[in-house]
Amino acid sequence: MPALSFAPVLSFLAAFQRVSSGRPLRTLLRTTGERWHPSHARPHAPAVRTAQERVLAAGAAGPHQLAAVWREAGRGAVPTIVLGGFVPDSTEQVFLLRRFFLRSGDLYCLNYPRHGFSLDLLCAQLDDLVSELALHHRQVPVIFSVSFGSGLLLEWLGRARRAGQNPALAGVVLVSPVACAADLVSPTAARPATLLGRALKPWFDSTTGDDEGPVVKSRTIFARMFEAGAANKAALHALMTPDELRHLHGTVMATIRGITPAGARERVQALRRLTAPPDYFSPARLPLTEAPALILFADKEEAVLDPGSPTRFTLETAHRAYFPAGRVQRIATPFGPPVQHASLIFHVFDFLPAISAFYQRLKTGKLKAAA
Repeated sequence: MPALSFAPVLSFLAAFQRVSSGRPLRTLLRTTGERWHPSHARPHAPAVRTAQERVLAAGAAGPHQLAAVWREAGRGAVPTIVLGGFVPDSTEQVFLLRRFFLRSGDLYCLNYPRHGFSLDLLCAQLDDLVSELALHHRQVPVIFSVSFGSGLLLEWLGRARRAGQNPALAGVVLVSPVACAADLVSPTAARPATLLGRALKPWFDSTTGDDEGPVVKSRTIFARMFEAGAANKAALHALMTPDELRHLHGTVMATIRGITPAGARERVQALRRLTAPPDYFSPARLPLTEAPALILFADKEEAVLDPGSPTRFTLETAHRAYFPAGRVQRIATPFGPPVQHASLIFHVFDFLPAISAFYQRLKTGKLKAAA
């Protein structure tokens, strides 16, 4: 029998000792896994188009307003559908979470069109995708939403409820939800309280149809917000490789520059159409779903959300009326700067424990019992 040798283990530990202290072990393991198994996300051609074809046939929207659906095959039976915020695209917002999602099942990211946007068509695409997963794969998804995407999710659930439907969902996650215009710009304040509010207020006030001025200002503010985070090079280099940093920066800036005035205007119009959650607080319209729900607010939401955000107030005080099997958590970190609104890149490891625990409880079936 050969002698027991610790040489492989010692070599393994020695390799880690040569790793820069600025790159945590968990990041090293993730980036190593990325090299061996890079992303294979592909455009997804829907097998079910009934709802979206109905919207298109009625002339309520055009094909240029369809969201692009990207799919990556996972290893489990619980797929995740991602609805991102205004910018960047969904694929970039979960850039550091995709490997986690793929352990549970396939990953579907809905990237909003740059030349337009239709709330009706987006809801129809969600109808079709959830139906496709049920009919063709016998799968029930988690819908993971971020900021403005959470408003879209609440709208979709509300429409289903009013139609007497109950979409089959394994769960829903709402990260830093923005569900109405008043979450960002107070209707009574003379001046927006946040940088993002100042970016959007010109769109709310515009009555001339001249979008060039507001879109230039909005692009500048969104780019400045992203660059402010990107300037923290030490934190980013601890999370990503130089190639990943270049890719992420390039794709995010391309999205910001690529959204046309029409596309920006229609996204803002969709936000203005969303109903504030307090306005449908009634037994006839609630609950939105019996599926398990996780609602996450960041430590420093006030940098983006208006202090009087009706969505934050309602979900923090009465979330069980909307989601009987739901819970709300505040994401903070004992070290470093406060966790920012929807910061799934720079604060991914602060958000991940809550998200991971939610998915784990879904697998074990403990969520409804715990609620």
